[in-house]
Amino acid sequence: MLRKVLAMSVLLTCGITWAKDHHHTAPPPDQFTIGRLTFFDFGPPFDYYEVLVARPIANGTTIERILLTPPGDACFQSAKVEMASAKLNESIEEPFRKTNPCAIAEKELHRQLKRCKKCLVFSGAHVNMQVQCGPQTRMIRSEILDRDMFDPAANTPIHTSWTMQLLDRLDNALGPGAMDKPIFPISESDQTPAMAPNSESLRDLAAGKYDGLFPGASDKPSDLYRAAQIHPPTPSVRLAKNLAIQPLEFALPKYPPLARVAHVQGDVIFKFEIRQDGSTSNYTLVTGHPLLSPSVKDAVERWKFVPGNAGQQTDGAIEFATNCSVSKNQ
Repeated sequence: MLRKVLAMSVLLTCGITWAKDHHHTAPPPDQFTIGRLTFFDFGPPFDYYEVLVARPIANGTTIERILLTPPGDACFQSAKVEMASAKLNESIEEPFRKTNPCAIAEKELHRQLKRCKKCLVFSGAHVNMQVQCGPQTRMIRSEILDRDMFDPAANTPIHTSWTMQLLDRLDNALGPGAMDKPIFPISESDQTPAMAPNSESLRDLAAGKYDGLFPGASDKPSDLYRAAQIHPPTPSVRLAKNLAIQPLEFALPKYPPLARVAHVQGDVIFKFEIRQDGSTSNYTLVTGHPLLSPSVKDAVERWKFVPGNAGQQTDGAIEFATNCSVSKNQ
């Protein structure tokens, strides 16, 4: 009786093990989706969410990348959605480099995820790759540490290294991504990047299909997509006081990006003289914030007046406004 119990235990154990590893016999997937959360210890933004979708097409593979940037300052940095696409003239299995994702053992993945629990990690990427292995949907997780990205002697685990090579292959095809973003982005343009019309991936994103690729993340891709539809107010620059003499050539200064980031607004009051040839000279700042006044000086020095006004002195005032309710008057 004891032998029968032991035999049944062995069979049951083997059966469980076989069930866990049965996906190893599945053929390579014919498509895949990757969620990559790249994080930095400097910013904002500190995080970038990327969804990469690979699908087979005639004579190759199509790749789409949706890059989502969380919102920063409400006055000038809304959430952002950017798309890129590319075609690979190879089957969808080629980027795998002879590694079948369905054949990667779960125990190997868990071992690699536990490799550096007490390490100090300042930057890196959480990667989740979703593949269909026969009837089973698998999520293959990798943790890419800053040492894996920047230290040639990092001794990166084999499957993490494979994931990085796959991502490099896709990034090279798609062009600049999260790693190419400036450390402190200050955009002078409020234009939203053009989105691909009727994109299936964008529809899936909005519906929350890719939210599961980022378990435990502080943001959901679907929420970021909706947040990106809300644009920050456009700052304005205008003459607060009409000029006594109308210029022939006139352009208002641009709102300095650094002043906008610092929520600086207000009037810049100045004086200047008109030369014989109609150009300006002897620009004098009366009052104005030091982050705003240099742009005014540069603009005024380009103004042109009728030469007959030579020697006359005039004054002016230019108003900078962030038009954002959460900013403070400076």
